[in-house]
Amino acid sequence: MTTPDPEGLLAEQLLRFTRRVHRIQKRHLEQCGLGITPAQSRLLRTLAHFGSPPRMADLAERLEVVPRAVTTLVDGLEATGRVRRVPDPTNRRVIRIEITDEGHKALRALHGARRAAAQEILAPLTDEQREVLGALLDTLIDGGDAIAASGRDHRC
Repeated sequence: MTTPDPEGLLAEQLLRFTRRVHRIQKRHLEQCGLGITPAQSRLLRTLAHFGSPPRMADLAERLEVVPRAVTTLVDGLEATGRVRRVPDPTNRRVIRIEITDEGHKALRALHGARRAAAQEILAPLTDEQREVLGALLDTLIDGGDAIAASGRDHRC
């Protein structure tokens, strides 16, 4: 008889929950009819948080993806008029990515879709349970950063 693995069970629950969150968010994104993928949505949200238009390399670093992935996302968003490539005013060889008015409109719709998805996901929880969940998630998020920074990352 094997001994139950509590960490393994928790890890499986987290993975199943993450998949559920992604499914629900994807459905709400599709319902808002913008034709934006979850990755494009993430890029738009990230772009909106930069003070000035970033370079593609800056976006890749922030998104923790390879630059080529950002190029593909920007190409798709540029084709729909949600972002544009603009030359850097101080170095014409550098291209920056700027969100357009159409992109800001899409962000507002995406915010509504994300809010609706969150309401659906959190519907079974009471206000008190939501507070506890928020505190636990903050602990896990902050704790993971601390472990990675300390070099005590446990890998296979």
